[in-house]
Amino acid sequence: MRPDIALHMMGEMFWTAFVVSMPILGVTLLVGSIISIIQVVTQVQENALTFVPKLVAAGVVLAACGSWMLRQIVQFAAHLWNAIPSLV
Repeated sequence: MRPDIALHMMGEMFWTAFVVSMPILGVTLLVGSIISIIQVVTQVQENALTFVPKLVAAGVVLAACGSWMLRQIVQFAAHLWNAIPSLV
């Protein structure tokens, strides 16, 4: 395998990982920021208050987007699997 092909495949892998993880990371970042603002305003500093809503939000996003995420990963794996004969 040539180095340019390996770098291209690694770039595709990182891009797929970025695209698949963004919905969960984005929602948990948004929920965490909102909860932090509420904590600052009310001066209630409780760790469970930030953890539980982010966990629930991540679960909801995973339930809503899980099939799409899995489809993206399977498409990437199938693409790599089909590219094996051309790499030799």
